[in-house]
Amino acid sequence: MRSYDFSPLYRSAIGFDRLAQLFDSAQRAESQPSYPPYNIELVAEDKYRITMAVAGFARSEIEIETENDTLKIVGRKQKEDQQTNFLHRGIAARDFEQRFQLANHIKVVGAQMENGLLNIELVREVPEALKPRKIEIGAFDSNVQRLERAAA
Repeated sequence: MRSYDFSPLYRSAIGFDRLAQLFDSAQRAESQPSYPPYNIELVAEDKYRITMAVAGFARSEIEIETENDTLKIVGRKQKEDQQTNFLHRGIAARDFEQRFQLANHIKVVGAQMENGLLNIELVREVPEALKPRKIEIGAFDSNVQRLERAAA
């Protein structure tokens, strides 16, 4: 297994510690099983969908929550009262917890469950202040210059 030393990044760059943490968590996630199976789709330019196969789980047994740019999906299977004697058990009915690291301005807008598939809709909502804007080339406003002189 490869390991990377991010200490030079910490010495020379400020604010990139989150990026290094993402790399570290991605390395650890490679060794963990990916149950239940899922897809991540780019639906439109700023819209995404996570589709997760949760066959055998009821809506009440699945929790979805976001906190600090992390999407957490937890499935807790209710214990059956009666014991079943399986000759073959191919359907996994075990509990799971799946986490996804969300980029800046990604919001979860909805979730639905249909035919054993959990669909979680996400959208990138960039605030107006951070969107690119055009600057018109022209004369300065004289009111701005007066306010600057008054502030000095």
